Amino acid sequence: MANRNNIVIVFDFDKTIIDVDSDNWVVDELGFTELFNQLLPTMPWNSLMNRMMKELHDQGKTIEEIKQVLRRIPIHPRVIPAIKSAHALGCELRIVSDANTLFIETIIEHLGIREFFSEINTNPGLVDEQGRLIVSPYHDFTKSSHGCSRCPPNMCKGLIIERIQASLTKEGRKTKMIYLGDGAGDYCPSLGLKAEDYMMPRKNFPVWDLISQNPMLVKATVRDWTDGEDMERILMEIINEIMSLEEEEDQDKMLSSENCKISVGIVHEPMVPLALQVPLNLVK
Repeated sequence: MANRNNIVIVFDFDKTIIDVDSDNWVVDELGFTELFNQLLPTMPWNSLMNRMMKELHDQGKTIEEIKQVLRRIPIHPRVIPAIKSAHALGCELRIVSDANTLFIETIIEHLGIREFFSEINTNPGLVDEQGRLIVSPYHDFTKSSHGCSRCPPNMCKGLIIERIQASLTKEGRKTKMIYLGDGAGDYCPSLGLKAEDYMMPRKNFPVWDLISQNPMLVKATVRDWTDGEDMERILMEIINEIMSLEEEEDQDKMLSSENCKISVGIVHEPMVPLALQVPLNLVK
């Protein structure tokens, strides 16, 4: 039987698990789009979101109002069943996102899927004593650079994937990774995937465009998807492919082991007819 937990699935969050960008959703729903657009050219996105949370607080918007907005965020109806099915099949699920902890935790708790994720990698979102949400960078670029020119200053998802890969290796786990994403920030991690891994870019979104420019740069098998229904179907196909291959490998090992035993039997029992000792389907 295929070894459970040998498949690690990494999900981006915005426009992958949910159907919109959670940052834009909160800003738009609470009526701060104009100010957001004015400030957008002046600072990095992560810094801008922290500034917008200050503006929301100054205008009397509460954390509970922000959470209420987040709880009605749109999600494709097949995404939750896809996540539950993958978990039920023994896959380990993680999130790597440029959103923030408060937004993601609020949404996945509301959707009833928090328990299915073993790890969430995102920008810290903590509420201070005044009741204001402070959004900090995952990588504090005010102290040092993460050194990746492809990624925004606050987060290199490629480095996060490297860390996950290293920790899995340290644990002695031989895993295959499936990565799902849509944005330009998901391109860097796709370049770090191995040949036995799978990359699932959302079709006609920035990461798909970047991969399409030079597909040979991505070692992993690339399977694109368009919506939640497509995601569920393709994800299940990949999981079944991997599990089938593992089962075949396990069977091959068992057959090899049986061949070894038969060989020993031949040495010790030379009078037994060889034709009966080695079944045809085991002859290589």
